[in-house]
Amino acid sequence: MKKQFKTESKKLMDLMINSIYTNKEIFLREIISNASDAIDKLHYMSLTDKSIKVNKKDFEIFLTINKENRTLTISDNGIGMDKDELENNLGTIAKSGSEEFKSDNEHKKNIDIIGQFGVGFYSAFMVAEKVEVLSRKYGSDEAYLWESTGVDGYTITKKEKEGYGTDIILAIKPDTEEEDYSKYLETYEIETLVRKYSDYITYPIKMEVSHTHLKEKKNENDEDEYETVTEVEVINSLTPIWRRDKKKVSDEDYDTFYSDKFNDYEKPLRHIHVKAEGTFEYNALLYIPSHAPYDFYTKDYEKGLQLYSNGVLIMEKCSDLLPDYFSFMKGVVDSPDLTLNISRETLQQNRILKTIANSIESKIKKELETMLEENKEDYEKFFKDFGLQLKYGIYNDFGMNKDKLQDLLIYHSSFEDKTTTLKDYVSRMKTDQKSIYYACGETVDKIKMLPQVSAATEKGYEVLYCTDPVDEFVFMTLRNYMEKDFINVCGEKMDLDTEEEKEELKKANEEAKDIFDIMKESVPEVSEIRFTNKLKEHPVCLSSKGDISVEMEKALSSMPINNGIKANKVLEINQNHEIAKTLKKLSKKDKKELEDYAKVLYAQARMIEGLPVENPTEIASLVCKYMVK
Repeated sequence: MKKQFKTESKKLMDLMINSIYTNKEIFLREIISNASDAIDKLHYMSLTDKSIKVNKKDFEIFLTINKENRTLTISDNGIGMDKDELENNLGTIAKSGSEEFKSDNEHKKNIDIIGQFGVGFYSAFMVAEKVEVLSRKYGSDEAYLWESTGVDGYTITKKEKEGYGTDIILAIKPDTEEEDYSKYLETYEIETLVRKYSDYITYPIKMEVSHTHLKEKKNENDEDEYETVTEVEVINSLTPIWRRDKKKVSDEDYDTFYSDKFNDYEKPLRHIHVKAEGTFEYNALLYIPSHAPYDFYTKDYEKGLQLYSNGVLIMEKCSDLLPDYFSFMKGVVDSPDLTLNISRETLQQNRILKTIANSIESKIKKELETMLEENKEDYEKFFKDFGLQLKYGIYNDFGMNKDKLQDLLIYHSSFEDKTTTLKDYVSRMKTDQKSIYYACGETVDKIKMLPQVSAATEKGYEVLYCTDPVDEFVFMTLRNYMEKDFINVCGEKMDLDTEEEKEELKKANEEAKDIFDIMKESVPEVSEIRFTNKLKEHPVCLSSKGDISVEMEKALSSMPINNGIKANKVLEINQNHEIAKTLKKLSKKDKKELEDYAKVLYAQARMIEGLPVENPTEIASLVCKYMVK
């Protein structure tokens, strides 16, 4: 007699099958997890009830494919179910036998229950047109068969079964234009799904696997002959590497796991093996890659760690486990404390997940600090690929994470022409130095040639060379480091002059005011023209006033939406260069030529800064004009 599902309607069944699960292939994960639960229950009972005689070594899950009948069978030798349990566990949608088992046992931490017999079981209907559950409870001579084709109800009949445990027989749906259901009858596909989702189930998952071999030749001249041999193989790894004793895992083991798991041809720079115990438990194996994937700095890149619950893959990429600035990390996290929703696809509570994420973040940061301190060469390699992401981490979220990340920054420096941390820079500062000096440009070599950089280094000051467009935004966000402000040597705040030098320069600029007024008429793009004494042999440079520097203007102009933000540019002319004398002479005899000189000098300053010359034809003609004089 066909019975109806007790508590839910066809609508709920349709919603569960069609909406809750994001991909159909997880049906196998759910059923294998339930099989593991059934074995766990029997194993646990054997520990508390001496009348139960079972050997843990005999426990197994067996998968059988019958292509002719289009069936996939998942068998276990666990606790099994009697008629009432079939009725209660499978006849009521969302009835969780595992949850009841856990709540009924005070010592539930001694056993892993990963499945949720109920909704998870019904994922089978995504790929099967009919599901049969043949089960015999341990200690009973009676077996029962539960059958259903889905929303129209189910039947339970008495049957024969050798041995205790449960067989779940799935009659795989016929193929459609949209779905290839036949793939679930292929050995390779089933092996792939087991290794993807259930590789670390603690019991062996067995299956008949066929291999084709070249037969041994009796004579050298014989033609090649092949034979197919079918053998029962264990297709899961059983114990994951992250649960093994660190002392018994070699670096080669770690690297091999990384290569196989994440399809990377290069060894990682570092691995972090974590076993956390206490109010919550988790194991993790994290890797710092040695290079960035091709799409790392694109919108297509998807961050996240693989999330497991007791060895069962729950999420391929759990983004909540990593902050954006550590999005380069690869690895796995496994915790028995996660509370999953009915589809096991998402988490009901994220409090534990957040706690785990905070712990992981701390361990990543510590590992990076250790690498920076103990192996600068490796860290420089890491920073070349992922340093930009750390800088974004400081700049984003209104600088909320700047204190966490500032000591992980390194910059190429004028000191010994090597990279340095901000901390080391400050440790070398002159006693009376109040600021950290930096300069920005496309490359280190171009920055070195900036007149303002030469002026600073010749006076014995160290300069950081910033080649990423985000660098100035990072310094603006940091504001200061160890109470030392950041000063752009090309900005108006740069001040290395003595009071006497300042007074002399002020007087020279006041005397040349009329000259600069004439020049400014031909280069209205600059807000000011003035003499400077910081350029030594260089005739001219372009600096800026205010918070927007020339390099920031270049960075902003490259963005899709830049609102036309411009730096407040200042054309500075070397007071001690021959060009200064020439300008004074021209102001007295040829105003037009003075204006032309201003155009050439401004164009020169723009080229030094890496800015385009807006009127190249005119400038080229003027340069030729003065070359032939």
